[in-house]
Amino acid sequence: MREQQLRTPFTDLVGVPHPVVQTGMGWVSGPRLVSGTANAGGLGILASATMTFAELEQAIIEVKGRTDQPFGVNLRADAADAGDRCQLLIDHGVKVASFALAPKPELIAKLKDHDIVVMPSIGAAKHAVKVASWGADAVMIQGGEGGGHTGAVPTTLLLPTVLDAVDIPVIAAGGFYDGRGLAAALSYGAAGVGMGTRFLLTRDSAVPDAVKELYLSKGLADTVVTTKVDGMPHRMLRTDLVASLEETSAVRRLGPTMRRTLEFKRSSGMSWSALLKDGRAMKKAQGRTLGQMALAANTPTMLRAGLVEGDTSAGVLASGQVVGVIDDLPSCEELIERIVVQAADELKRASSYLV
Repeated sequence: MREQQLRTPFTDLVGVPHPVVQTGMGWVSGPRLVSGTANAGGLGILASATMTFAELEQAIIEVKGRTDQPFGVNLRADAADAGDRCQLLIDHGVKVASFALAPKPELIAKLKDHDIVVMPSIGAAKHAVKVASWGADAVMIQGGEGGGHTGAVPTTLLLPTVLDAVDIPVIAAGGFYDGRGLAAALSYGAAGVGMGTRFLLTRDSAVPDAVKELYLSKGLADTVVTTKVDGMPHRMLRTDLVASLEETSAVRRLGPTMRRTLEFKRSSGMSWSALLKDGRAMKKAQGRTLGQMALAANTPTMLRAGLVEGDTSAGVLASGQVVGVIDDLPSCEELIERIVVQAADELKRASSYLV
């Protein structure tokens, strides 16, 4: 592990030496990638939304067997068993609980009572203000350059509005891949950066090598934001499958969607009643329409096909725009070391401009 180069409110809060976060990507952020990030001095985050409760517990145990460094778990705040999963984090002494949606105030309080850092992801300044008032310790913002359901506002505009609105540590995500980006984020006032695609494209990532090579072959114009997968805006690599989805009517997508829903039910082990309860919670939390809810099971099954099984003809590949400027597959240790060294050098260079 590289010695600490940069100290920020986030590194102090979480207890990691480097202000670099590996975000929780479904089917990608498993024990190997999370522990590789943690052992390199960053914060690795397990993605639990695609795991059953038992799989999540086993993954936490495996990470703890691979590293003695802090790590986090990303949770769905609207999941039917969110409370049980939070208790799992408490029982295993996980350091950070991150959320794709804002958790309820009582859930934040419960986690904080057990010294777990609560870090929701938000997409607007008003949401940051809300979760900060509820007791969140930090927030992660992701601009439109990222690969998630983040909206179109770029990081360079979203970040300063959030920084002006709250006084808790802010992690900037969306468009980051090197030390120059980290230096820029710190100059804005952020306490660190989060990266998804950059960590997906490391040797510690379990994504099949052939799929990684496909990512590396793409340019800046080779991603597209589509709503045809699960009804919500999602940035994907441009593939033949995504192109066909963009051109297919809702009626023609209905049959494949139902098959994927059945597949998701089988793989998750959830009952129909649990699926319906989850769906109602998702509809309430995210304001999805019935049409969007019908597509909701597409994402986990199609991402699994592409990112786990390597079948790009049946699966989609989530990606940030930075895929167009990434051309190698370092280890997590190599990646984080060069990012923090470059960031420190860039900040020193910038300071030379002061008179």
